[in-house]
Amino acid sequence: MICSRRDFVRRSASASALWLAGPYAGISGGQPPLVNGERLNRILDDFRRFGGTPDGGTTRLAYSDEDLAGRAYARGVMGEVGLTVSVDLAGNLIGRRPGTDPDAPAIVIGSHMDSVPAGGSYDGQVGSAAALEVALALRDLGLELRHPLEVAIFQNEEGGKTGSRALVGRVLPFELDITTASGFTIGDGIARLGGDPARLDEARREPGRMAAFLELHIEQGGFLVADGLQIGVVEGIVGIRRWNVTVRGAQNHAGTTPMPMRRDALVAAADFIRAVHEIATDAPGRQVATVGRIEAVPGAPNVVPGEVRATLEIRDLAMERIDRIFAAIERRVRTIESDREVTFALVPFYESLAAPTAPHLRAIVESSADALGYSHARMPSGAGHDAQSMAELGPVGMIFVPSRGGISHSPAEFTAPDEVTRGANVLLGAVLGVDAMRAIPGRRRFMPPKP
Repeated sequence: MICSRRDFVRRSASASALWLAGPYAGISGGQPPLVNGERLNRILDDFRRFGGTPDGGTTRLAYSDEDLAGRAYARGVMGEVGLTVSVDLAGNLIGRRPGTDPDAPAIVIGSHMDSVPAGGSYDGQVGSAAALEVALALRDLGLELRHPLEVAIFQNEEGGKTGSRALVGRVLPFELDITTASGFTIGDGIARLGGDPARLDEARREPGRMAAFLELHIEQGGFLVADGLQIGVVEGIVGIRRWNVTVRGAQNHAGTTPMPMRRDALVAAADFIRAVHEIATDAPGRQVATVGRIEAVPGAPNVVPGEVRATLEIRDLAMERIDRIFAAIERRVRTIESDREVTFALVPFYESLAAPTAPHLRAIVESSADALGYSHARMPSGAGHDAQSMAELGPVGMIFVPSRGGISHSPAEFTAPDEVTRGANVLLGAVLGVDAMRAIPGRRRFMPPKP
């Protein structure tokens, strides 16, 4: 029998008591509903059929045959639940479950299924499997939501969050010509998934038409494991800015050019790398800065490099702090130019805005964890996620589960089945918590349901 979430609420409970006790308060028998952990982890295991590697990892590159096969499997699970399944113009896979209120904005849950080359089997995949399982659990429990529920499998998260960024109009035309690790350009890949790169502008969603976006993800770090905690309540996702760096000196013969006469671009680049490390380390805050790629030109052992190409990336929860760190690096660059008689060009090529999570969603996630007896703590996300883009459409919340050894983007990436199940249980509770809230007309805040 289908029954509403409100039918589970004890009529004698006050609204404030219900809210303070968390999204499970008042459910018949006093027990929170749970996902089917065995089924959830079976779905996660099934994902490995598509790009799984003998060492336990996964290579499911965006737009590859393995990606298409994995998405077809996820589509089959959505159909089993009875979701209305579609592929949007950006190539994202969407399963929709109607709510009892046709005018209510959707609650969106999900993540991504694509991986980095020789990657792990949990990054993105845990959140995707959990979103599918939450939809299955709602069906099994006979719980009907007031809000529509959307399960989203975003495309090409690892290659720059293309699918979620397209929903907010941040995919630039030149990106469609970028060749991805699978060998397909992003434009061809979108078409391969069933989207339409020529109509990408039409994929944009209207801000305010989403009640919440909730994403479960592995931590990809070691804080939860080190502190013995079961759940991370994400406070925000760091902003990211990247620059292409070109250092130009003078190419010359390595044997006949005296050391004092050299304008060695690689030595200047080494000064730059050290400066980036020192500035990011010495400044107060949690910012990180990385020179992740470097290439000397012409790259011969008997030639003084005349040019070096590199990248710079800075991440922080505050875009203003990224600006301050970059300004300090630029000042040091001017000194290096003078000392080494070289020139630097720093050209921006990527930006992902910092995204604080919504305070009321943090509270809902914490209430969900408390009701289940799970230990938890608030923490930032140092990695980028699709939730970062979705924050431009409405409130977002993120749930972390532990990563063994803090390892990610590696075949050694691992999150135990019971940890995956705990995260999905918190996600289910958070969905119910969001659904139980009601908006105050004319205000941007929410109240618990009336008893």
